[in-house]
Amino acid sequence: MALISLKSVSYTYLKDTPLEKEALLNVSLNVEHGERIGILGKTGSGKSTLIQLIGGLIYPTSGEVYVKDKEIRKWNSKELCKIVGVVFQYPEYQFFAETVFEEVAFGPKNIGISEEKIEDCVKSALISVGLSYEEIKDRSPFHLSGGEKRRLAIASILAMDPEVLILDEPTANLDPRGKLQIMNYIDRWVDKKQKTLIIVSHDLDEVMRLVRRVIVLKAGEIIFDGPSERLFMSYDKLEEAELDLPEIVRLVKILQEKGYPIEGAFTVQEIVERILAYKGYKSLWKC
Repeated sequence: MALISLKSVSYTYLKDTPLEKEALLNVSLNVEHGERIGILGKTGSGKSTLIQLIGGLIYPTSGEVYVKDKEIRKWNSKELCKIVGVVFQYPEYQFFAETVFEEVAFGPKNIGISEEKIEDCVKSALISVGLSYEEIKDRSPFHLSGGEKRRLAIASILAMDPEVLILDEPTANLDPRGKLQIMNYIDRWVDKKQKTLIIVSHDLDEVMRLVRRVIVLKAGEIIFDGPSERLFMSYDKLEEAELDLPEIVRLVKILQEKGYPIEGAFTVQEIVERILAYKGYKSLWKC
């Protein structure tokens, strides 16, 4: 039984009006327990619509969405939140509470976690994203820095301990250091908790180090679904989806054109190892 299953799902905005727009077309896919998936595509490709369907925020125009073998319409919203947690792009714009504690505690309270456990949920979630509970719990969410706001927004979902964490452009508008921090915190939380991760992005460099499987959308349709390594060797699919090659893949491509046998290398260590071997030198990591 797949954790999440979409069967021939289509979604049309403003159906039967002059502004009708098909956002997803006959999409079928399964998400298994413990998978790390990147959903990639340009703006307007259907990425956000897909995660709204998985999160039960909208229902398909046609087709069916199942979570734990139960059709999405049959789930109580509070129960579904325990399974699927979604952090939308710019979530800090949705802050409403007066303090950080109240902001993070809202979700656990809403899904029925007992009062005596709320503090532990909040503390654990804040620590998971690198925020000090004692230093920040009584501060206003609106007075935090941009990076702190983003981490707080993620913590508010982690506090509910969902089985599936879905992140929509989690590092949008953050500087390189802030992006790296966010991705590292997510990586550690998912690994420690053995959760399922879905990251939505248009930036391959951002998701490359975290995911094992990539789904590429174009105009509402899946044009690629497979291991990330295979996508990075399918330059035609990246071009079809109008996605930029990741920096590491561009480097591999340049080195291959210069004659180095490094096809399939997708980390700096792998590239260096193969170049050293090609030149007849010992591995730097085995010296």
